[in-house]
Amino acid sequence: MPKWEDYKNEAKSRGALAMELFVVRSIPAGDIDLVKATLPAHLAYQKDMEAAGSLVMAGPTSDATGEMMEAEGMIIYRAANLEAARAIADADPMHAAGARSYDVRKWLVNEGSLSFTVSLSSQSVALP
Repeated sequence: MPKWEDYKNEAKSRGALAMELFVVRSIPAGDIDLVKATLPAHLAYQKDMEAAGSLVMAGPTSDATGEMMEAEGMIIYRAANLEAARAIADADPMHAAGARSYDVRKWLVNEGSLSFTVSLSSQSVALP
């Protein structure tokens, strides 16, 4: 298996974006009442991380069927390295309180495109 930096350099050499982000899978630890109690502090923290430029995207995910909400979430951070991404995740009130555990992975963004419309006056975002 290639080392991360070798793969990243190879991706750049072929013209890929090779932007390194960090994906956090945030998993409820079993006490849904603690998750609910910690939610306001978690959302305030996410807002602070967004303002600081560290939070790229975040939100809840469904179960494997796509039908049920299990209070699991996905968070994508911009950070200098894996340790910095872990420090951001550790400081999230959900993780600090033990309401959720998490794992974090490097994500090398190579391909794709984003298209959306932001309406400032209505505070809305529309995807095509």
